[in-house]
Formats: sequence, structure tokens, C-alpha cells
Amino acid sequence: MATEILIADDDKEIAELIGVYLRNEGYQIFTVQDGPEALRFMEQHPVDLMILDIMMPGMNGLEVCREIRKEHEIPVLMLSAKAEDMDKIVGLMTGADDYMIKPFNPLELTARVKALLRRANYQPAAKEPDSLYIHSLKIDKQSHTVHVRDQEIRLTAIEFDILYLLARHRGRVFGSEEIFEQVWNEMGSGSNKTVMVHISNLRDKIAAATGEAIIQTVWGVGYKIEK
Repeated sequence: MATEILIADDDKEIAELIGVYLRNEGYQIFTVQDGPEALRFMEQHPVDLMILDIMMPGMNGLEVCREIRKEHEIPVLMLSAKAEDMDKIVGLMTGADDYMIKPFNPLELTARVKALLRRANYQPAAKEPDSLYIHSLKIDKQSHTVHVRDQEIRLTAIEFDILYLLARHRGRVFGSEEIFEQVWNEMGSGSNKTVMVHISNLRDKIAAATGEAIIQTVWGVGYKIEK
């Protein structure tokens, strides 16, 4: 079955351009033009990945992303005409996995879509442990889930990969750039802010479920989970 992608953008030309490139990669593409329509589509036909424009009529992309995250952990690639760092941070904090500025190179967008799908569908290598136990957390690589006793902590694919990376190497400090390279599988400018936002979201979710501050900041260096 072909991987299904929903493009939510009120700019028909941009949606059609993205669709052409992604269909050439074998993906099945659906398009909607406003936020409420995107949510209705997802209720009836959940997809494997969403490309979501921030500025849309009816409901903006940030609101849509918040609603999507209540029910779905699919990768979300957010698009925006705004290039300010704060706009990117807000987008990532609402649950987006990646963020691109318009105008963009369609080939780069295609590469980012592939990277997001690889992470979402990642199968662990045999040498990686199936489960890790950190404090009260059980981190299951096979099912991509995290539990506190019988309660699941709902994480995005990016959040899970960051947690698994730090948990697998307990005691080691990872800088933002190294986390970005290992989790996103690419080099990137501005990676510090991107990682910081995802770490913040991850901490909030873990703290809400456990009351523990499991991920520690080593100021000026990076992040770690203590042994």
C-alpha cells in the first residue's frame, strides 16, 4: 500500500507543486485548503504524514497541529512564509516535527519528507536493546512506545528518538548539534533551537506522567540522562 500524505495549504499552486514531486516518489497525495477541512479529512481517513501550512483560513496550521496531536502521532512538516526564529519555535512546540520556510526547494522538501517517514517507520537493528528501563520509564524500541507502569506517554517520533538516544547512552552528554545529526540524520543550522524545543516538550510530557526531571541540562554543553 502506498504511503499517504495530506497537504493542507490554501495556495493551490504550492500544493500542486508539492504533489507533483511527491507523486513522482510513489506517494499517494491528498490536498485540502483550510484547517477545518484538514481535521475532517483526518477523522475519516488518517494518513501517514501531513504537510501543514501555518496561514490558512478557518483555522491556522498551529491550531490544526494541536488538534492533530491529541489523536495522532504522525510526522508533521510545517510550512510558513515567516522566517523568524520565534515562529519556528512556536511551530515546533505545537507538535510539528520539522519546519520549512517559503519559498523552498521542492527537492529539499521531498528529502525531508523521506527522512520523517524513515524515522516514523524505523525498525531497530538487532544489536539495539528492545526495551530500556530508566527510572519509572519503560522505553520499547520495537513498538516505539514509552510507559510509566501501565500508562503510555504519547510521544512524537522525534521525541521518542531523542529519549531513546539519551537513554541508551546514560551518563553521556550530547550537544544539540550531535542530537540533531543523529535524530534528524542531517546537518543543520539553527539546530540548537530545534533540539531545545523538542527537549522541552519531551520533559513536559515525562514530568506530567512521572513527576521526575529525567533529562538534565549540562549548561553550555548539552543534555544527558544520569546513570
